[in-house]
Amino acid sequence: MRAELDELWRVERPRVTEAVTAAAAQGDRSENAEYTYGKKRLREIDRRVRFLRKRLEGLTVVDQPPSDRTRVYFGAWVDLEDENGVERTLRVVGPDEFDMDPRYVSMDAPLGRALLGRRLDDEFVVEAPAGASRYVIVAIRYGTLS
Repeated sequence: MRAELDELWRVERPRVTEAVTAAAAQGDRSENAEYTYGKKRLREIDRRVRFLRKRLEGLTVVDQPPSDRTRVYFGAWVDLEDENGVERTLRVVGPDEFDMDPRYVSMDAPLGRALLGRRLDDEFVVEAPAGASRYVIVAIRYGTLS
């Protein structure tokens, strides 16, 4: 997110501002598509910059595993077995990270919320829009997945 903010603020916004200034110098702004599009793009950039700054303000970087590694917390890799005996591995991540890897599940998603605080061999049910699913925690790991 910091990289995106930096790119928007230091590269994209100045480039678009320059293009809007050049389009404005061409005269009648009411029929100038480049000017209209440029102003719209500037509003989009400014909106995204405000959002990113606000999100970055409230974020906490978690770079150490929890003291109790027997429970599922943020950043845990969890091996689950469903009611059909199918195993899968998931990582509990923040809402801004879940789309970085198909194995990531947001801590705000129904499955992510159900996992938090659970222990090895805990059995639980997740109510989701597609219906209820039953799981058992087979393993909990912190750090990189080997």
